[in-house]
Amino acid sequence: MISAATARKNAPLWVRLLLPRDAPLYQRNDAIMGWLMALPALVILTVFLVIPFLMAFVISFTNQRLISPNPAEWVGLRNFERLLTIRTFTLEPERDESGAYVYDGGSLSYPRLREFTRNNPDYPELDGLREFTSWQSDDNRTVILVGDVVFLRALINTLIFAAVIAPLQGGLALLLALLLNQALPFINVFRSIYFAPVVVSMVVVSLLWRFIYDGHNGLLNTILGIISFGSFQPVDWLGNPYTALPAIMAMSVWQAVGFHMVIWLAGLQTIPASLYEAAGLDGAGAFQKFRYVTWPGLRNTAVLVLIVITIQAMGLFVQVDVMTRGGPLDATQSVVFQAVQRGYDKQDIAEGAAISVILFVIVFTIAMVQRYITREKN
Repeated sequence: MISAATARKNAPLWVRLLLPRDAPLYQRNDAIMGWLMALPALVILTVFLVIPFLMAFVISFTNQRLISPNPAEWVGLRNFERLLTIRTFTLEPERDESGAYVYDGGSLSYPRLREFTRNNPDYPELDGLREFTSWQSDDNRTVILVGDVVFLRALINTLIFAAVIAPLQGGLALLLALLLNQALPFINVFRSIYFAPVVVSMVVVSLLWRFIYDGHNGLLNTILGIISFGSFQPVDWLGNPYTALPAIMAMSVWQAVGFHMVIWLAGLQTIPASLYEAAGLDGAGAFQKFRYVTWPGLRNTAVLVLIVITIQAMGLFVQVDVMTRGGPLDATQSVVFQAVQRGYDKQDIAEGAAISVILFVIVFTIAMVQRYITREKN
C-alpha cells in the first residue's frame, strides 16, 4: 500500500500546492477528481472571459483601431480622460462699453460657448469639451461640459434602467412567486405560462414588442383606443424621447420576471412549513407571517436576485440594438451598446475597450456595495 508521503511526493506539482501536506490519501484523490471535472469549465472561462478582459484592459491604454495599417501606440489614460471628463463653467452676461448688460429679444445675451472651448489659450482645460446641460443661476449661466456627451448619456440611461428594473422586476417576481407557491389545481400550468417568455430569445421578444409599440397600428395603441372609446391619441412609444426608455423597461420586466420568479419559488420552498404553523398558533396574520417568517427565510435568495438583476440590467444591449438603435435623441443609449458601436461600427476598438473596463468597474463596485449592505449582521 502506498503511503501518504510517497503519494504526495509522486503527485504533480499543482496537486502538492493545492493540498495540505498532511491531507489523507482519499482527500487527495477527491481533490484531483474535483479539479479534473472543473477543468473544462475553467478552460472555457479563461479563454472566453479572463483572457479577453485582460486584452481589453491593455488595449484601452492604446489607440488601437480594429482595421488599420498603422501600429497601435500607447496613449496612457487618454481614452479614459475623454470619456470621464466633466467640468462646470459659468458664462457671465455680455456687457456693453458702459458696463450694462446686453439684451437680445428681452433676454440676457451670453457669449458663445465655443469661444471658450475651441482653441482658447486662456482656457486650455476646456478645449474640445461639449455642453451636456445648463441652468440659470441668478444672471449667470452654469454649463456642464463633458468630453463625451453620448457616453455620459448612455451611462446615465444605464444607471436609471438598473435602478428602476432591480426593485420593480424583483418585487413583481416575488409577488408572482408568492401567488404560485400554493397547492392549487393547475398551478404548474400558470408557472409555465409566466416562465415562457424567458425561454424566448431576447431578439424575438424585442421584435415582437417593437410591433406592439408601433406608433400607427401597434397593439398597445389599438387597445388603449378601444378602452378610451377612441379618445386616446396614438403615441409613437419608441419614437418619443420621453417614452422610449420606459417602454424598453416595461418589455424587459415582462421578459425576465419569470426567471426570477423561479428563483424566489425555490427559496420559498426551502422554508419549513412548521414555522408557518407555529406563527399561526401565535395568532400571526398573513402580513406578519411574511414579515417574520417568509422574508427572513428569503434573505440569501434576495441577495442573489438583486445582484443578478443588477448585472443583467447594466448589460442592456439587445433591446436597444433591435428596437431603437440608441435613439431617439440618444434617449435609449446604453453603455454596452456604445462599447459595441464604437468598437465595431466605428472601428475604434481602444475606446470600446475603455468603455468595457469602465463598465466592469461600475458593475463590480455596485455588486460589492449590494453585498455589503445585505450582509448578515451579528
